[in-house]
Amino acid sequence: MGHCSRSQAAVLIRAGRVSLNKRTITDPETPVRIDPGRNPQDWTLQEKIAVDGTLLAHAPLIYLVLNKPRGVVTTASDEKGRATVYTLLNPGLPWVGPVGRLDKASEGLLLFTNDSKWSAKIANPSSHLDKKYHVQVGCVANPDLLKKVVRGVADGGEHLRAKSARLLRHGDKNSWLEIILDEGKNRQIRRLLEALDVQVLRLMRVSIGPLNLGDLKKGAVRRLTPEEKKQIDRALGAG
Repeated sequence: MGHCSRSQAAVLIRAGRVSLNKRTITDPETPVRIDPGRNPQDWTLQEKIAVDGTLLAHAPLIYLVLNKPRGVVTTASDEKGRATVYTLLNPGLPWVGPVGRLDKASEGLLLFTNDSKWSAKIANPSSHLDKKYHVQVGCVANPDLLKKVVRGVADGGEHLRAKSARLLRHGDKNSWLEIILDEGKNRQIRRLLEALDVQVLRLMRVSIGPLNLGDLKKGAVRRLTPEEKKQIDRALGAG
């Protein structure tokens, strides 16, 4: 319903702060009845859900894109006191959650939404939605390295690989690569290159499916246009 994240909802429920038809529940897996529509905003909830005694209503669906700078973490709060991506969002917004993650040292395109089903589709590896990265590495990349990046490596019980890799440009001691992933695993590019003994100097996500970062300034946020949303939906097979 766009009130909070799934993990936050589970905390609220277990704390006894959520009621279903005026009855307190403590099991996050408790089902509720809905009449489903084509879109989440069209759902008709047949039961009454309240948090701390206040009835919930569907929040308007929001889709944002952020150009994440280096040095901020993709979380709502950080136990180490580090700056988070939420410091870059308008404090007057309803709750929104990140679609996937970029680690602290990574930068670039990061989506936010309160449409949890849409978010899950994008993050799900089975969607095979291409995600393009520009990566600066501490070596002069050769064709053999690019082949190894695509062939992949075994790491931590997972097979890490890229859908494609090509050289963008190089200097005397480093190179910029374009790496495309069609699956999402934790720190996939960094782990893959580290396993190949390649140092990652910078890592920037520049596109997700048909959506490009473009000229959005570092740290800036904007809403997706309706056409951009439709393009992503078509890429997901939902349009």
